[in-house]
Amino acid sequence: MPAREITFLGTASQVPTRHRNHNGIFVRWDTLGLLIDPGEGTQRQLLLAGIAATQITHILITHFHGDHCLGLAALSQRISLDRVPHPVEVIYPASGQVFFERLRYASIYKEQATLIPKPLALSAEAPDGPILASEIPGARLKIWARPLLHRVECFGYRIEEDDGYRMLPERLAALGVTGPKIKQLQTDGQIEIGGKLIRLDEVSEPRTGQKLAVLMDTRPCPGAEKLAENVDVLISEATFTREHEQEAHDYAHMTAAQAAQIAVTAKARKLVLTHFSQRYTSTAGHVAEASAIFPEVVAAEDFARVPVPPRREESIS
Repeated sequence: MPAREITFLGTASQVPTRHRNHNGIFVRWDTLGLLIDPGEGTQRQLLLAGIAATQITHILITHFHGDHCLGLAALSQRISLDRVPHPVEVIYPASGQVFFERLRYASIYKEQATLIPKPLALSAEAPDGPILASEIPGARLKIWARPLLHRVECFGYRIEEDDGYRMLPERLAALGVTGPKIKQLQTDGQIEIGGKLIRLDEVSEPRTGQKLAVLMDTRPCPGAEKLAENVDVLISEATFTREHEQEAHDYAHMTAAQAAQIAVTAKARKLVLTHFSQRYTSTAGHVAEASAIFPEVVAAEDFARVPVPPRREESIS
């Protein structure tokens, strides 16, 4: 099983269908579990997908339209019922604080777990700039947010691993760096062996950190493009196809073609489309429309699992 994988718990938009649940995405990133936009029914979808509440470490809400957040009411209680032993961060737009509180305490239950609210507010100095939503030092990971262009305040998210390095076993062996000395070299950046100073860059090569972005309800906008820059996977709403482009604009959504154009501009590696209007009984049209612009595209289905692609071969420039 891949250590970094995306499970789609729901791929509908405002109205669920017989085959598509309300929106919901679970990103497994090593030991972290990021649940994004838990719509109505997400608790059951997690069960069917074989994902336990104890695997959730973060909940990210893009905005407070119901298809992106109604499942938080049940999940708040499930996290307590299962006595999740670690704190769970809940990241969301600060402008929706009243809705967060209503969902968190929608009915009576005994709190036996810790939810850490992390409301995000725009800066007056940089209203379109990035917001550091969370930093996970041990995982060398940051979660960034930027405002999107929807009918209500809405944030897109970017999961970004720090750039690092890959140790070269043949170089280590040639210079006599073995056992605990390797760890010391990684920690200190250099080590002396036999009177010779060996630097970390002599026995390693740069390794580009992996990146993933999630764009939910939005028109095409600069914030979406910045979030998507050079990501390994871009998850994007594609509520409509090109024939309904005016409707997409009126309701502040995107077409599959617009999502594909963002992927091209941002130089993403893979595009996964989701959040489909109930009018479409098939997503073949979405894929055909998007793939004419950006070839590496798939349309998500409920319970589809998409691995994060292997690391890029090229080194950090």
